[in-house]
Amino acid sequence: MKRLLIMAFTLLHLPQLSVAQEKVQSSRVNAVLKMEEVISGYLTELNGKFKLRVTEVTFAPGAQLGVHHHAGPGMRLVIAGELTFVQAGKETVYKTGEYFYESGNVAHTAHNRTSTPVRVAFFEVLPMAWSGPSTIPPKAY
Repeated sequence: MKRLLIMAFTLLHLPQLSVAQEKVQSSRVNAVLKMEEVISGYLTELNGKFKLRVTEVTFAPGAQLGVHHHAGPGMRLVIAGELTFVQAGKETVYKTGEYFYESGNVAHTAHNRTSTPVRVAFFEVLPMAWSGPSTIPPKAY
């Protein structure tokens, strides 16, 4: 039952697969893929259908990432600096060492409003066929 709930949650939070990806407006943001691995193990319903990805994203001083969603859910860890995250009109500042969750299906923006770089680790669940950045332009749900 637990595995079925995890699979249902994951599937409901992933947008439709799309090979052709539109770009999200950004300025002074650099992403480096650190690791990507196909899911395998005891959650057999997910095996071979999804992958886990870790990306380190650096926001230079003054950087902004325009309105976007993600191709899948994920946890974020602020490695260094302070990231301003705006979702549904609410601003939250995440500082070094803080984690936060993104479901993937909610439009938001991210900014570095400081004078030092911000580094964030993105831990994501993505469809197996997904390639390229996980950010996608907003979609109506």
